[in-house]
Amino acid sequence: MRSFGSDNHSGIHPAIMNAIEKANTDHAVAYGGDDFSRQFSARIRDVFGETANPVIVFNGTGANVVALQAATRSFQSVFAPRTGHIAVDECGSPEFMTGAAIKTVDAANGGKLAPELLEPLLHGFGDEHHSQPKTVYISQCTELGTVYTPEEISALADFLHRRNMYLYMDGARIANAAVSLGKTLKEITVDCGVDILGFGGTKNGMMMGESVIAFRPELSSNMKYIRKQSAQLFSKMRYVACQFLAYLENDLWAENARHANDMAQLLRNGISSVGNFEFTQPTEANIILVKMPKQLTDSLLENHFFYVWNGENNEIRLVTSWDTTESDIEKFLNDMINVQ
Repeated sequence: MRSFGSDNHSGIHPAIMNAIEKANTDHAVAYGGDDFSRQFSARIRDVFGETANPVIVFNGTGANVVALQAATRSFQSVFAPRTGHIAVDECGSPEFMTGAAIKTVDAANGGKLAPELLEPLLHGFGDEHHSQPKTVYISQCTELGTVYTPEEISALADFLHRRNMYLYMDGARIANAAVSLGKTLKEITVDCGVDILGFGGTKNGMMMGESVIAFRPELSSNMKYIRKQSAQLFSKMRYVACQFLAYLENDLWAENARHANDMAQLLRNGISSVGNFEFTQPTEANIILVKMPKQLTDSLLENHFFYVWNGENNEIRLVTSWDTTESDIEKFLNDMINVQ
């Protein structure tokens, strides 16, 4: 199967597979007591700076839950875009695991939050009858494929810090965003005031495993206990740590993300050449949102895997991956032409 449904559908990069094979020798101390895990922590600090304190978790939902538990107490609230992953696709786990209220915000600007959208919603500080605003969730890139600029992130972080609040960034696709912006991972996170980050690689060539990186000591101080209580502590952690080491070596993360982004542009340009279709969002990373007639969509679904994003307005979402090929795109476009 070749898929435009999600970058989770892609395979594992050979360098990642090779790293797992190399780690699969002899015995190693469990739960992060191995050399690979120690090297991982040191490498993360090389990339993100000395304030970075990382922990490894199983998956993206686990990263979000662990990070939000570190940043939020049960009497507080988390604000997220209405299209945000924690609001749509995590079966209520953030509310269940944190006990905090998740409050969604309409964000017409490509699903991105901004101070002016949050300002009217932040009230009740110090009032025991109201959940206390504490953390804002954003994803980079967004579920709509849009990318926050460093200026937008900094403005948001400054706005929140003046109110003693935290900014959490879900970085499941942060590699695609960084490449799109031409910035380093540090330049679009800690340098912009992000307080805690979910750093993902599964969508960009890794087999499994994500990490949470806290940039404030008060957010990292209880992280190991939160991770254990959340059932996110690996025993054979070396098999994830070694993947991150390979992922960060020679900027493999950037190489993979750049290819996925380039394939998205190639696909979007190809769709434009086939017909006058309406793209509902800019394609700034590796996600395309476009409206197509239902008859065309139904026909394409017979031979291609992708998701209908909004059936009411015939909007579909196409996601390219590190291993998407030009022939994948050519086949999709040829099938579009044949149905037209």
